[in-house]
Amino acid sequence: KEQARKLRARETEQERKRVTEEETKQEIMRIAGYVNQPMVDVSILQRSLAILESMVLNSHSLYHRVAQEITVGQLIGHLQVEMLCVEVFGTSVCFILTVSSRCSDQHVIRGNRPIKAEMAHQLYVLQVLTFNLLEERMMTKMDPTDQAQRDVIFELRRIAFDGENDPTGTEKRKAMYTKDYKMLGFTNHVNPAMDFTQTPPGMLALDNMLYLAKLHQDTYIRIVLENSSREDKHECPFGRCAIELTRMLCEILQVGELPNEGCNDYHPMFFTHDRAWEEFFCVCIQLLNKTWKEMRATAEDFNKVMQVVREQITRALAMKPSSLEQLKGKLRSLSYAEILRLRQSERMSQDDFQSAPIIELRERIQPEILELIKQQRLNRLCEGSCFRKLGNRRRQEKFWFCRLSLNHKVLHYGDLDESPQGEVPFELLTDKIPVSDIKSVVTGKDCPHMKEKSALKQNKEVLELAFSILYDPDEALNFYCIWTDGLCALLGREMGSDLTRSDLDTLISMEMKLRLLDLENITIPEAPPPVPKEPSSYNFTYNYG
Repeated sequence: KEQARKLRARETEQERKRVTEEETKQEIMRIAGYVNQPMVDVSILQRSLAILESMVLNSHSLYHRVAQEITVGQLIGHLQVEMLCVEVFGTSVCFILTVSSRCSDQHVIRGNRPIKAEMAHQLYVLQVLTFNLLEERMMTKMDPTDQAQRDVIFELRRIAFDGENDPTGTEKRKAMYTKDYKMLGFTNHVNPAMDFTQTPPGMLALDNMLYLAKLHQDTYIRIVLENSSREDKHECPFGRCAIELTRMLCEILQVGELPNEGCNDYHPMFFTHDRAWEEFFCVCIQLLNKTWKEMRATAEDFNKVMQVVREQITRALAMKPSSLEQLKGKLRSLSYAEILRLRQSERMSQDDFQSAPIIELRERIQPEILELIKQQRLNRLCEGSCFRKLGNRRRQEKFWFCRLSLNHKVLHYGDLDESPQGEVPFELLTDKIPVSDIKSVVTGKDCPHMKEKSALKQNKEVLELAFSILYDPDEALNFYCIWTDGLCALLGREMGSDLTRSDLDTLISMEMKLRLLDLENITIPEAPPPVPKEPSSYNFTYNYG
Protein backbone atom coordinates (compact mmCIF):
# COMPACT_ATOMS: atom_id res chain seq x y z
CA LYS A 1 0.00 0.00 0.00
CA GLU A 2 2.81 2.42 0.86
CA GLN A 3 4.53 1.76 -2.48
CA ALA A 4 1.25 2.23 -4.35
CA ARG A 5 0.68 5.50 -2.52
CA LYS A 6 4.19 6.77 -3.44
CA LEU A 7 3.67 5.72 -7.04
CA ARG A 8 0.38 7.58 -7.26
CA ALA A 9 1.98 10.63 -5.65
CA ARG A 10 4.86 10.54 -8.16
CA GLU A 11 2.45 10.23 -11.08
CA THR A 12 0.38 13.08 -9.69
CA GLU A 13 3.51 15.26 -9.34
CA GLN A 14 4.61 14.45 -12.89
CA GLU A 15 1.15 15.25 -14.22
CA ARG A 16 1.15 18.52 -12.30
CA LYS A 17 4.57 19.46 -13.74
CA ARG A 18 3.42 18.53 -17.24
CA VAL A 19 0.33 20.68 -16.87
CA THR A 20 2.39 23.51 -15.41
CA GLU A 21 4.89 23.33 -18.26
CA GLU A 22 2.08 23.30 -20.80
CA GLU A 23 0.42 26.26 -19.15
CA THR A 24 3.76 28.10 -19.00
CA LYS A 25 4.34 27.37 -22.68
CA GLN A 26 0.91 28.69 -23.56
CA GLU A 27 1.50 31.76 -21.40
CA ILE A 28 4.85 32.45 -23.11
CA MET A 29 3.24 32.09 -26.51
CA ARG A 30 0.43 34.46 -25.48
CA ILE A 31 2.85 37.12 -24.15
CA ALA A 32 5.18 36.66 -27.12
CA GLY A 33 2.17 37.18 -29.38
CA TYR A 34 1.81 40.71 -28.02
CA VAL A 35 5.49 41.42 -28.61
CA ASN A 36 5.47 40.00 -32.14
CA GLN A 37 2.57 42.19 -33.22
CA PRO A 38 3.84 45.05 -35.45
CA MET A 39 1.46 47.57 -33.84
CA VAL A 40 0.68 47.13 -30.14
CA ASP A 41 -0.12 49.40 -27.24
CA VAL A 42 3.14 50.63 -25.68
CA SER A 43 2.05 49.84 -22.13
CA ILE A 44 1.24 46.22 -23.11
CA LEU A 45 4.57 45.93 -24.95
CA GLN A 46 6.51 47.24 -21.97
CA ARG A 47 4.84 44.86 -19.48
CA SER A 48 5.21 41.89 -21.84
CA LEU A 49 8.92 42.51 -22.30
CA ALA A 50 9.44 42.90 -18.55
CA ILE A 51 7.71 39.55 -17.87
CA LEU A 52 9.73 37.76 -20.55
CA GLU A 53 12.97 39.28 -19.28
CA SER A 54 12.20 37.98 -15.77
CA MET A 55 11.62 34.49 -17.19
CA VAL A 56 14.92 34.53 -19.08
CA LEU A 57 16.87 35.67 -16.03
CA ASN A 58 15.40 33.12 -13.62
CA SER A 59 15.07 29.93 -15.64
CA HIS A 60 17.36 28.29 -18.16
CA SER A 61 14.55 26.17 -19.61
CA LEU A 62 12.25 29.17 -19.97
CA TYR A 63 15.07 31.06 -21.67
CA HIS A 64 15.08 28.49 -24.48
CA ARG A 65 11.31 28.72 -24.87
CA VAL A 66 11.37 32.51 -24.99
CA ALA A 67 14.24 32.49 -27.49
CA GLN A 68 12.20 30.22 -29.77
CA GLU A 69 9.22 32.58 -29.76
CA ILE A 70 10.99 35.96 -30.11
CA THR A 71 13.96 36.96 -32.26
CA VAL A 72 16.20 39.99 -32.02
CA GLY A 73 15.11 41.10 -35.48
CA GLN A 74 11.48 41.39 -34.33
CA LEU A 75 12.50 43.50 -31.34
CA ILE A 76 14.69 45.79 -33.43
CA GLY A 77 11.56 46.54 -35.46
CA HIS A 78 9.98 48.02 -32.31
CA LEU A 79 13.08 50.13 -31.68
CA GLN A 80 12.73 51.71 -35.10
CA VAL A 81 9.25 53.07 -34.35
CA GLU A 82 9.64 56.84 -34.02
CA MET A 83 6.80 57.30 -31.49
CA LEU A 84 8.14 54.67 -29.09
CA CYS A 85 8.47 56.13 -25.61
CA VAL A 86 11.75 56.15 -23.73
CA GLU A 87 10.59 53.59 -21.14
CA VAL A 88 9.60 51.04 -23.79
CA PHE A 89 12.82 51.68 -25.70
CA GLY A 90 14.85 50.95 -22.58
CA THR A 91 12.81 47.85 -21.77
CA SER A 92 13.19 46.56 -25.33
CA VAL A 93 16.95 47.05 -25.30
CA CYS A 94 17.31 45.42 -21.88
CA PHE A 95 15.38 42.40 -23.07
CA ILE A 96 17.49 42.19 -26.24
CA LEU A 97 20.65 42.32 -24.13
CA THR A 98 19.37 39.68 -21.73
CA VAL A 99 18.39 37.17 -24.41
CA SER A 100 21.08 37.84 -26.97
CA SER A 101 23.98 38.12 -24.55
CA ARG A 102 23.23 34.70 -23.12
CA CYS A 103 22.78 33.26 -26.57
CA SER A 104 25.87 34.92 -28.04
CA ASP A 105 28.05 34.13 -25.05
CA GLN A 106 27.11 30.45 -24.91
CA HIS A 107 26.66 29.52 -28.55
CA VAL A 108 28.36 32.12 -30.74
CA ILE A 109 31.20 33.96 -29.03
CA ARG A 110 32.71 30.91 -27.35
CA GLY A 111 31.94 28.51 -30.15
CA ASN A 112 34.55 27.21 -32.57
CA ARG A 113 32.41 27.67 -35.64
CA PRO A 114 32.97 30.80 -37.78
CA ILE A 115 30.36 33.52 -37.38
CA LYS A 116 28.39 34.33 -40.50
CA ALA A 117 28.07 37.90 -41.75
CA GLU A 118 24.40 38.16 -40.78
CA MET A 119 25.06 37.04 -37.21
CA ALA A 120 28.10 39.32 -37.00
CA HIS A 121 25.94 42.27 -38.05
CA GLN A 122 23.31 41.40 -35.42
CA LEU A 123 26.03 41.28 -32.76
CA TYR A 124 27.35 44.62 -33.96
CA VAL A 125 23.85 46.14 -33.72
CA LEU A 126 23.46 44.65 -30.25
CA GLN A 127 26.80 46.16 -29.21
CA VAL A 128 25.78 49.60 -30.49
CA LEU A 129 22.44 49.42 -28.67
CA THR A 130 24.24 48.41 -25.49
CA PHE A 131 26.62 51.36 -25.57
CA ASN A 132 23.84 53.77 -26.56
CA LEU A 133 22.25 53.11 -23.17
CA LEU A 134 25.18 55.11 -21.77
CA GLU A 135 24.34 58.18 -23.82
CA GLU A 136 21.92 59.63 -21.26
CA ARG A 137 24.53 59.65 -18.49
CA MET A 138 27.20 60.78 -20.94
CA MET A 139 25.16 63.87 -21.85
CA THR A 140 24.03 64.65 -18.28
CA LYS A 141 25.88 67.48 -16.56
CA MET A 142 26.50 67.33 -12.86
CA ASP A 143 24.51 69.76 -10.74
CA PRO A 144 26.97 71.25 -8.21
CA THR A 145 24.04 72.02 -5.88
CA ASP A 146 22.71 68.44 -5.87
CA GLN A 147 23.75 66.94 -2.54
CA ALA A 148 23.23 63.34 -3.71
CA GLN A 149 25.65 63.84 -6.57
CA ARG A 150 28.16 65.60 -4.36
CA ASP A 151 27.97 62.67 -1.93
CA VAL A 152 29.41 60.45 -4.66
CA ILE A 153 32.52 62.66 -4.76
CA PHE A 154 32.68 62.54 -0.95
CA GLU A 155 32.54 58.74 -1.22
CA LEU A 156 35.51 58.75 -3.61
CA ARG A 157 37.46 60.83 -1.10
CA ARG A 158 36.40 58.63 1.83
CA ILE A 159 37.46 55.37 0.13
CA ALA A 160 40.84 56.78 -0.84
CA PHE A 161 41.69 58.48 2.46
CA ASP A 162 39.57 56.59 5.00
CA GLY A 163 42.52 56.14 7.38
CA GLU A 164 42.77 59.85 8.14
CA ASN A 165 40.76 61.35 10.97
CA ASP A 166 38.37 64.14 10.08
CA PRO A 167 39.10 67.39 11.97
CA THR A 168 36.20 68.75 13.96
CA GLY A 169 36.39 72.33 12.71
CA THR A 170 34.53 73.24 9.54
CA GLU A 171 37.41 75.32 8.18
CA LYS A 172 39.92 72.57 8.87
CA ARG A 173 37.65 70.01 7.23
CA LYS A 174 37.23 72.24 4.16
CA ALA A 175 41.00 72.74 3.91
CA MET A 176 41.59 69.00 4.23
CA TYR A 177 39.00 68.23 1.55
CA THR A 178 40.67 70.67 -0.81
CA LYS A 179 44.00 68.95 -0.26
CA ASP A 180 42.42 65.53 -0.79
CA TYR A 181 40.67 66.61 -3.99
CA LYS A 182 44.00 67.83 -5.30
CA MET A 183 45.54 64.45 -4.49
CA LEU A 184 42.61 62.78 -6.27
CA GLY A 185 43.62 64.70 -9.37
CA PHE A 186 40.61 66.97 -9.87
CA THR A 187 41.13 70.18 -11.81
CA ASN A 188 38.91 72.18 -9.48
CA HIS A 189 40.25 71.46 -5.99
CA VAL A 190 37.69 73.55 -4.16
CA ASN A 191 34.57 72.27 -5.91
CA PRO A 192 35.39 69.12 -7.96
CA ALA A 193 31.73 68.88 -9.03
CA MET A 194 32.59 71.51 -11.66
CA ASP A 195 34.85 68.97 -13.38
CA PHE A 196 31.76 66.96 -14.41
CA THR A 197 29.79 69.82 -15.97
CA GLN A 198 31.21 69.27 -19.45
CA THR A 199 29.48 66.83 -21.80
CA PRO A 200 30.59 64.40 -22.93
CA PRO A 201 31.46 62.57 -20.66
CA GLY A 202 29.27 64.21 -18.02
CA MET A 203 28.09 61.98 -15.18
CA LEU A 204 29.28 58.84 -16.97
CA ALA A 205 32.84 59.61 -15.87
CA LEU A 206 31.74 59.84 -12.22
CA ASP A 207 29.87 56.54 -12.56
CA ASN A 208 33.03 54.86 -13.84
CA MET A 209 35.15 56.29 -11.04
CA LEU A 210 32.68 55.14 -8.39
CA TYR A 211 32.55 51.63 -9.92
CA LEU A 212 36.34 51.41 -9.78
CA ALA A 213 36.45 52.68 -6.20
CA LYS A 214 33.83 50.20 -4.94
CA LEU A 215 34.38 47.09 -7.08
CA HIS A 216 38.17 47.38 -7.46
CA GLN A 217 38.96 49.23 -4.27
CA ASP A 218 42.55 48.04 -3.93
CA THR A 219 43.37 49.16 -7.47
CA TYR A 220 41.70 52.52 -6.91
CA ILE A 221 43.53 53.20 -3.63
CA ARG A 222 46.85 52.08 -5.11
CA ILE A 223 46.54 54.42 -8.11
CA VAL A 224 45.55 57.42 -5.98
CA LEU A 225 48.13 56.94 -3.22
CA GLU A 226 50.89 55.99 -5.66
CA ASN A 227 50.48 59.24 -7.56
CA SER A 228 50.03 61.38 -4.47
CA SER A 229 53.44 60.21 -3.24
CA ARG A 230 55.27 61.07 -6.46
CA GLU A 231 57.05 64.32 -7.17
CA ASP A 232 54.59 67.05 -8.08
CA LYS A 233 55.79 67.28 -11.66
CA HIS A 234 55.39 63.52 -12.29
CA GLU A 235 52.10 62.76 -10.54
CA CYS A 236 49.31 61.36 -12.72
CA PRO A 237 46.05 63.26 -11.94
CA PHE A 238 43.54 60.45 -11.44
CA GLY A 239 40.39 62.58 -11.66
CA ARG A 240 41.40 64.44 -14.79
CA CYS A 241 42.64 61.21 -16.41
CA ALA A 242 39.43 59.30 -15.58
CA ILE A 243 37.25 62.05 -17.08
CA GLU A 244 39.32 62.34 -20.26
CA LEU A 245 39.59 58.54 -20.56
CA THR A 246 35.80 58.19 -20.36
CA ARG A 247 35.42 60.74 -23.14
CA MET A 248 37.99 58.87 -25.21
CA LEU A 249 36.30 55.49 -24.74
CA CYS A 250 32.97 57.01 -25.77
CA GLU A 251 34.60 58.21 -28.98
CA ILE A 252 36.34 54.91 -29.69
CA LEU A 253 33.17 52.85 -29.12
CA GLN A 254 30.97 55.50 -30.79
CA VAL A 255 28.53 55.87 -27.92
CA GLY A 256 25.35 57.59 -29.07
CA GLU A 257 25.76 56.86 -32.77
CA LEU A 258 23.30 54.82 -34.83
CA PRO A 259 24.30 51.42 -36.25
CA ASN A 260 25.73 51.40 -39.76
CA GLU A 261 24.01 49.20 -42.28
CA GLY A 262 26.26 46.33 -43.34
CA CYS A 263 28.83 46.89 -40.59
CA ASN A 264 30.04 43.76 -38.75
CA ASP A 265 32.63 45.32 -36.45
CA TYR A 266 31.76 43.95 -33.02
CA HIS A 267 34.01 43.08 -30.08
CA PRO A 268 33.43 39.63 -28.54
CA MET A 269 34.72 40.57 -25.09
CA PHE A 270 31.81 42.95 -24.48
CA PHE A 271 29.43 39.97 -24.48
CA THR A 272 31.26 38.07 -21.75
CA HIS A 273 30.59 40.31 -18.73
CA ASP A 274 27.45 41.86 -17.27
CA ARG A 275 29.30 45.13 -16.59
CA ALA A 276 31.57 45.05 -19.61
CA TRP A 277 31.72 48.84 -20.03
CA GLU A 278 32.75 49.49 -16.44
CA GLU A 279 35.29 46.67 -16.46
CA PHE A 280 36.71 47.97 -19.72
CA PHE A 281 37.19 51.36 -18.08
CA CYS A 282 38.93 49.77 -15.09
CA VAL A 283 41.39 47.99 -17.38
CA CYS A 284 42.09 51.15 -19.37
CA ILE A 285 42.63 53.43 -16.35
CA GLN A 286 45.32 51.03 -15.12
CA LEU A 287 46.87 51.11 -18.58
CA LEU A 288 46.89 54.92 -18.48
CA ASN A 289 48.64 54.96 -15.11
CA LYS A 290 51.24 52.45 -16.38
CA THR A 291 51.88 54.40 -19.59
CA TRP A 292 52.23 57.64 -17.62
CA LYS A 293 55.03 56.07 -15.59
CA GLU A 294 56.73 54.57 -18.66
CA MET A 295 56.75 57.98 -20.35
CA ARG A 296 57.92 59.72 -17.15
CA ALA A 297 55.26 62.26 -18.01
CA THR A 298 54.52 65.60 -16.38
CA ALA A 299 51.36 67.70 -16.43
CA GLU A 300 52.54 69.32 -19.67
CA ASP A 301 52.61 65.86 -21.32
CA PHE A 302 48.95 65.08 -20.52
CA ASN A 303 47.67 65.27 -24.12
CA LYS A 304 50.64 63.30 -25.41
CA VAL A 305 49.99 60.50 -22.90
CA MET A 306 46.33 60.39 -23.87
CA GLN A 307 47.30 60.04 -27.54
CA VAL A 308 49.55 57.09 -26.73
CA VAL A 309 46.84 55.46 -24.58
CA ARG A 310 44.30 55.92 -27.36
CA GLU A 311 46.63 54.18 -29.78
CA GLN A 312 47.27 51.35 -27.32
CA ILE A 313 43.53 50.77 -26.85
CA THR A 314 42.63 50.94 -30.54
CA ARG A 315 45.45 48.57 -31.48
CA ALA A 316 44.37 46.09 -28.78
CA LEU A 317 40.71 46.27 -29.85
CA ALA A 318 41.72 45.67 -33.47
CA MET A 319 43.08 42.27 -32.36
CA LYS A 320 39.52 41.30 -31.30
CA PRO A 321 40.26 39.84 -27.83
CA SER A 322 37.57 37.37 -26.84
CA SER A 323 37.67 38.29 -23.14
CA LEU A 324 38.80 41.05 -20.81
CA GLU A 325 41.70 38.89 -19.68
CA GLN A 326 42.93 38.62 -23.26
CA LEU A 327 42.57 42.38 -23.57
CA LYS A 328 44.82 42.85 -20.53
CA GLY A 329 47.45 40.59 -22.08
CA LYS A 330 47.44 42.46 -25.37
CA LEU A 331 47.66 45.83 -23.61
CA ARG A 332 50.62 44.60 -21.57
CA SER A 333 52.47 43.79 -24.79
CA LEU A 334 51.72 47.28 -26.20
CA SER A 335 54.07 49.22 -23.95
CA TYR A 336 55.13 52.78 -24.73
CA ALA A 337 58.41 51.51 -26.20
CA GLU A 338 56.50 49.08 -28.43
CA ILE A 339 54.17 51.85 -29.61
CA LEU A 340 57.17 53.98 -30.59
CA ARG A 341 58.67 51.04 -32.49
CA LEU A 342 55.40 50.33 -34.31
CA ARG A 343 54.94 54.00 -35.15
CA GLN A 344 58.40 54.26 -36.66
CA SER A 345 58.07 51.00 -38.57
CA GLU A 346 54.66 51.84 -39.99
CA ARG A 347 55.66 55.39 -40.77
CA MET A 348 58.69 54.35 -42.75
CA SER A 349 56.77 51.62 -44.55
CA GLN A 350 53.81 53.84 -45.34
CA ASP A 351 55.79 56.92 -46.32
CA ASP A 352 58.17 54.99 -48.56
CA PHE A 353 55.32 53.78 -50.72
CA GLN A 354 52.66 56.49 -50.46
CA SER A 355 54.09 59.90 -49.64
CA ALA A 356 55.58 61.74 -52.63
CA PRO A 357 57.89 63.96 -50.47
CA ILE A 358 59.34 60.92 -48.72
CA ILE A 359 59.92 59.12 -52.03
CA GLU A 360 61.65 62.20 -53.38
CA LEU A 361 63.79 62.45 -50.26
CA ARG A 362 64.78 58.81 -50.58
CA GLU A 363 65.76 59.32 -54.22
CA ARG A 364 67.93 62.28 -53.25
CA ILE A 365 69.60 60.36 -50.44
CA GLN A 366 70.30 57.22 -52.46
CA PRO A 367 73.23 58.58 -54.56
CA GLU A 368 74.94 59.81 -51.40
CA ILE A 369 74.57 56.40 -49.75
CA LEU A 370 75.78 54.58 -52.88
CA GLU A 371 78.84 56.81 -52.96
CA LEU A 372 79.45 56.03 -49.28
CA ILE A 373 79.26 52.28 -49.99
CA LYS A 374 81.52 52.69 -53.02
CA GLN A 375 84.18 54.47 -50.95
CA GLN A 376 83.97 51.78 -48.29
CA ARG A 377 84.49 49.06 -50.89
CA LEU A 378 87.46 50.88 -52.47
CA ASN A 379 89.01 51.45 -49.05
CA ARG A 380 88.68 47.73 -48.45
CA LEU A 381 90.55 47.05 -51.68
CA CYS A 382 93.28 49.50 -50.69
CA GLU A 383 93.74 47.68 -47.38
CA GLY A 384 94.07 44.42 -49.28
CA SER A 385 93.11 40.85 -48.49
CA CYS A 386 94.90 37.57 -48.06
CA PHE A 387 93.69 34.54 -50.03
CA ARG A 388 94.50 30.87 -49.84
CA LYS A 389 95.78 28.95 -52.82
CA LEU A 390 94.14 25.59 -53.43
CA GLY A 391 96.46 22.89 -54.73
CA ASN A 392 95.63 20.04 -57.05
CA ARG A 393 94.81 17.84 -54.06
CA ARG A 394 92.63 20.51 -52.49
CA ARG A 395 95.29 21.20 -49.88
CA GLN A 396 95.70 24.80 -48.77
CA GLU A 397 99.45 25.07 -49.41
CA LYS A 398 100.23 28.76 -49.83
CA PHE A 399 98.80 32.24 -49.49
CA TRP A 400 98.73 35.20 -51.76
CA PHE A 401 97.86 38.82 -51.14
CA CYS A 402 96.16 41.39 -53.35
CA ARG A 403 95.94 45.11 -52.78
CA LEU A 404 94.82 48.22 -54.71
CA SER A 405 97.17 51.16 -54.96
CA LEU A 406 96.19 54.31 -53.17
CA ASN A 407 95.62 56.14 -56.46
CA HIS A 408 93.22 53.37 -57.56
CA LYS A 409 95.19 52.68 -60.76
CA VAL A 410 97.07 49.42 -60.08
CA LEU A 411 96.32 46.06 -58.43
CA HIS A 412 99.38 44.68 -56.63
CA TYR A 413 99.55 41.00 -55.74
CA GLY A 414 102.09 38.35 -54.80
CA ASP A 415 102.62 34.98 -53.09
CA LEU A 416 103.27 34.63 -49.35
CA ASP A 417 104.55 31.74 -47.28
CA GLU A 418 102.15 32.40 -44.43
CA SER A 419 99.14 34.51 -43.59
CA PRO A 420 100.26 38.06 -42.79
CA GLN A 421 99.32 40.04 -39.70
CA GLY A 422 98.03 43.37 -41.00
CA GLU A 423 98.78 45.08 -44.29
CA VAL A 424 101.48 43.90 -46.67
CA PRO A 425 103.77 46.61 -48.11
CA PHE A 426 103.59 47.17 -51.85
CA GLU A 427 107.30 46.28 -52.12
CA LEU A 428 106.60 42.64 -51.22
CA LEU A 429 103.92 42.31 -53.87
CA THR A 430 105.96 41.71 -57.01
CA ASP A 431 103.16 41.33 -59.53
CA LYS A 432 100.73 43.99 -60.65
CA ILE A 433 97.86 44.61 -63.06
CA PRO A 434 96.93 48.10 -64.27
CA VAL A 435 93.24 48.75 -63.69
CA SER A 436 92.99 50.06 -67.24
CA ASP A 437 93.89 46.57 -68.55
CA ILE A 438 90.99 44.86 -66.77
CA LYS A 439 88.52 43.73 -69.39
CA SER A 440 85.76 42.32 -67.15
CA VAL A 441 84.88 40.74 -63.83
CA VAL A 442 83.27 37.29 -63.89
CA THR A 443 81.76 35.40 -60.98
CA GLY A 444 80.70 31.91 -59.96
CA LYS A 445 80.86 29.13 -62.52
CA ASP A 446 82.06 31.55 -65.22
CA CYS A 447 85.43 31.87 -63.46
CA PRO A 448 88.28 30.03 -65.24
CA HIS A 449 89.45 28.26 -62.08
CA MET A 450 85.91 27.00 -61.45
CA LYS A 451 85.83 25.47 -64.90
CA GLU A 452 89.26 23.87 -64.48
CA LYS A 453 88.66 22.30 -61.05
CA SER A 454 85.57 20.08 -61.12
CA ALA A 455 85.87 19.38 -57.39
CA LEU A 456 85.34 23.06 -56.64
CA LYS A 457 82.10 23.07 -58.62
CA GLN A 458 80.58 20.79 -56.00
CA ASN A 459 81.40 23.27 -53.23
CA LYS A 460 78.41 25.61 -53.38
CA GLU A 461 79.91 28.15 -50.99
CA VAL A 462 83.16 28.41 -52.98
CA LEU A 463 81.19 28.63 -56.21
CA GLU A 464 79.10 31.53 -54.92
CA LEU A 465 82.10 33.49 -53.61
CA ALA A 466 84.46 32.91 -56.52
CA PHE A 467 85.23 35.63 -59.04
CA SER A 468 88.01 36.51 -61.48
CA ILE A 469 89.24 39.57 -63.31
CA LEU A 470 90.12 39.08 -66.97
CA TYR A 471 92.94 41.38 -68.11
CA ASP A 472 94.49 39.39 -70.97
CA PRO A 473 92.99 37.00 -73.52
CA ASP A 474 94.92 34.14 -71.89
CA GLU A 475 95.30 35.43 -68.33
CA ALA A 476 92.99 35.76 -65.34
CA LEU A 477 93.42 36.65 -61.68
CA ASN A 478 91.21 34.38 -59.58
CA PHE A 479 89.68 35.23 -56.16
CA TYR A 480 87.51 33.56 -53.55
CA CYS A 481 85.99 36.60 -51.89
CA ILE A 482 83.31 39.30 -52.04
CA TRP A 483 85.53 41.84 -53.73
CA THR A 484 83.14 42.06 -56.66
CA ASP A 485 81.53 45.30 -55.43
CA GLY A 486 84.90 47.01 -55.03
CA LEU A 487 86.08 45.93 -58.47
CA CYS A 488 82.81 47.00 -60.10
CA ALA A 489 83.09 50.37 -58.36
CA LEU A 490 86.69 50.61 -59.56
CA LEU A 491 85.57 50.02 -63.14
CA GLY A 492 82.65 52.44 -62.85
CA ARG A 493 80.03 49.69 -63.05
CA GLU A 494 76.97 49.02 -60.93
CA MET A 495 77.49 47.20 -57.64
CA GLY A 496 74.82 44.53 -57.84
CA SER A 497 75.60 42.12 -55.01
CA ASP A 498 73.09 41.18 -52.31
CA LEU A 499 75.41 42.69 -49.72
CA THR A 500 75.29 46.09 -51.45
CA ARG A 501 71.49 46.01 -51.64
CA SER A 502 71.28 45.10 -47.95
CA ASP A 503 73.74 47.84 -46.94
CA LEU A 504 71.89 50.36 -49.11
CA ASP A 505 68.51 49.59 -47.51
CA THR A 506 69.96 49.71 -43.99
CA LEU A 507 71.83 52.98 -44.47
CA ILE A 508 68.96 54.72 -46.26
CA SER A 509 66.55 53.64 -43.51
CA MET A 510 68.87 55.00 -40.82
CA GLU A 511 69.40 58.28 -42.68
CA MET A 512 65.67 58.71 -43.26
CA LYS A 513 64.94 58.16 -39.59
CA LEU A 514 67.52 60.76 -38.59
CA ARG A 515 66.23 63.35 -41.03
CA LEU A 516 62.59 62.78 -40.07
CA LEU A 517 63.27 62.67 -36.33
CA ASP A 518 62.06 66.25 -35.78
CA LEU A 519 58.85 65.67 -37.76
CA GLU A 520 57.19 63.23 -35.34
CA ASN A 521 53.39 63.76 -35.18
CA ILE A 522 53.64 66.32 -38.00
CA THR A 523 51.71 65.64 -41.20
CA ILE A 524 53.90 65.97 -44.26
CA PRO A 525 51.94 67.56 -47.13
CA GLU A 526 51.75 65.72 -50.45
CA ALA A 527 52.66 68.84 -52.45
CA PRO A 528 55.08 71.67 -51.61
CA PRO A 529 53.54 74.97 -50.48
CA PRO A 530 52.84 77.42 -53.32
CA VAL A 531 55.41 80.07 -54.11
CA PRO A 532 53.98 83.47 -53.09
CA LYS A 533 53.39 86.09 -55.72
CA GLU A 534 56.05 88.70 -56.32
CA PRO A 535 55.50 91.93 -54.39
CA SER A 536 54.30 94.99 -56.30
CA SER A 537 57.58 96.70 -55.46
CA TYR A 538 60.83 95.97 -53.67
CA ASN A 539 60.95 99.26 -51.79
CA PHE A 540 60.97 97.68 -48.36
CA THR A 541 64.64 97.93 -47.42
CA TYR A 542 65.67 99.24 -44.01
CA ASN A 543 68.50 101.58 -43.20
CA TYR A 544 70.10 100.63 -39.90
CA GLY A 545 72.76 103.36 -40.15
